Amino acid sequence: MHGILRAARAQWLTTWRGGRYLLHTLLAATVTLAAAPLLFVPSLAQPWAERHRRRAGKLLGRPVQPRPRAALRNLGWCGTQLVTGLPAGALALLLLGSWVVTPVISLSWWAFPTAPWLPVVSHRITGWGTAVPLGLINLVVLAALAAITLPPLARAHARCCLAVLAPSPAEQLVERVTELTRTRTDVLQAHSAELRRIERDLHDGTQARLVAIAMRLAVAGESLSDDPDRAAVLVRQAHAETEDAMTELRSVIRSIYPPVLADQGLSGALGTLTTRAGVPTRIDIGPLGEIPAAVEAVAYYAVTETLANIARHSRATRASVRVGRDGALLRAEIADNGRGGADPARGSGLDGMRRRAAALDGAMTISSPSGGPTVITVELPCAS
Repeated sequence: MHGILRAARAQWLTTWRGGRYLLHTLLAATVTLAAAPLLFVPSLAQPWAERHRRRAGKLLGRPVQPRPRAALRNLGWCGTQLVTGLPAGALALLLLGSWVVTPVISLSWWAFPTAPWLPVVSHRITGWGTAVPLGLINLVVLAALAAITLPPLARAHARCCLAVLAPSPAEQLVERVTELTRTRTDVLQAHSAELRRIERDLHDGTQARLVAIAMRLAVAGESLSDDPDRAAVLVRQAHAETEDAMTELRSVIRSIYPPVLADQGLSGALGTLTTRAGVPTRIDIGPLGEIPAAVEAVAYYAVTETLANIARHSRATRASVRVGRDGALLRAEIADNGRGGADPARGSGLDGMRRRAAALDGAMTISSPSGGPTVITVELPCAS
């Protein structure tokens, strides 16, 4: 029963998101029609088109990056918006409006001067015996029509919007080069900061302990013939310092590259990781072949960060991890049945994952509508 209610709630949320998107589209198309002359001004058309492009990306769960100004493409989108947005939005208004009007007509049939009719399963209402059952039947039929029609229609309009406003191949190349340049700069800065951190850890920790060990051993050597007991104490202290230095050195090494990757490989490391996840997690790993260490590390940290986010924020009861090789591409897909709404802008580590993937010329996509489910896919190029 709980599963049925959960599925019904998810379907209702999906239908409502699609209907709300289409109603907003109807309003936007009406404004576009009324303000058509103003949209020939590039400084007005660009933000107007970008606003709807972001809405479409949000509905489809696709990240939408800012694009260069393209006056002709913006005007083409305005025409497409009028041709597709007006009828699609009108249909959503008709269905949702009828759903709202139906109970009003059913419960106040007696106030009409002539016997009213209901919008879908139509029959003249002459009394409560026809008002109540016909009202319920109409509500059920209208809800079913809305659930069947509105979500796919909204997604189709959103895909059309993104397709019309998609950057040209030349613009995509410029964006790609710009993105790679930026991510390479971020990685170099992060790498430099990491090297400085490692240098400080080694200088202030391990190196200082090694110097102390060397001094104790030197003093012990000088005291060995005159004071063997003191020399023995110094040797024991040097041994304890050696153990501490080894512990610190292992800690520094662990921060550079996860030892579990070196010991078990990516498959074994992910298997160990999922057994310790905060929610029950199913894992499916295909043949991976040889993978560069940098790609292994990014994939491992992506799964680690995502599972940690699922445990902390998603309220999920189960999760899954699928990792496989598609030619020269390593793909990791992490999904959960939680409440959705994952957003890189909220500082949950998703933006850092995206930048790590982009630094290797990879990509991360997020599909996380409100109400769930959430699916995060990381694709990384690696040697074939």
